[in-house]
Amino acid sequence: MEEIITLSYNNIDCEHICCSLSDKKGECGVYLKKEWLKERFNDGLIFNKINVRGKAFIEYITIENAWVPIEGDNYMYINCFWISGKFKGKGYANRLLNECIDDSKRKGKNGIITLSSKKKMPFLSDPEYLKYKGFKVCDIANPYYELLYLPFSDEYNVPKFKSYAKYGICDENGLIVYYSDQCPYTSKYVDLIKKISRKNGIDIKVIKFETKEQAQNSPCLSTTYSLFYNGEFITNEILSESKFNKFIIEKGLV
Repeated sequence: MEEIITLSYNNIDCEHICCSLSDKKGECGVYLKKEWLKERFNDGLIFNKINVRGKAFIEYITIENAWVPIEGDNYMYINCFWISGKFKGKGYANRLLNECIDDSKRKGKNGIITLSSKKKMPFLSDPEYLKYKGFKVCDIANPYYELLYLPFSDEYNVPKFKSYAKYGICDENGLIVYYSDQCPYTSKYVDLIKKISRKNGIDIKVIKFETKEQAQNSPCLSTTYSLFYNGEFITNEILSESKFNKFIIEKGLV
């Protein structure tokens, strides 16, 4: 049975982070993600992965330190939970989730929460699996978000989205992308859409979250990456060149 490895200051520089295996060696996004993780270790972030060369990991942190606009008392927040491809069906998801549950109980948490969606969406936790494991919907937000929670007792207050982030709107017009270094792919693809925008004479505003306070008070629920156009939320999917080109054509920007 493959062991579970917990990233720490002592091993993060020599261990791969599963979500970046497809990146070229030395690509800056991997470095930025690892630096982001190092800073979050002081906040109690846990990154557990199955010792395989692939995407099989869970990343979680206390709700007080989570980079997302939600409210709740003494919950653990799953920041990212990813089992991909050939690693599905091997029990890895159950092992990682059970370790998160056990760890949260040992630390006296009231339960676990995570950002998901009505149906499976890119870069969001799988709602079907989590609901099968006992998670319930405790709040919803435009256009497709669900806040899922697994309470350890019926006595605790139910967590919820902050009101200003529920409606999928922001106060600025034009093309705006919010992002952070929580994912190793964001810096690469944010730079890419900036270049495409400049090439086509499109104004784009890029807002990077540098602190948890900025993220916790943001208009977007996915603070890893969120694209807005004329004040309306478009997607949390990190857009490739082809998908972004399709988007600006559909919006009549070129």
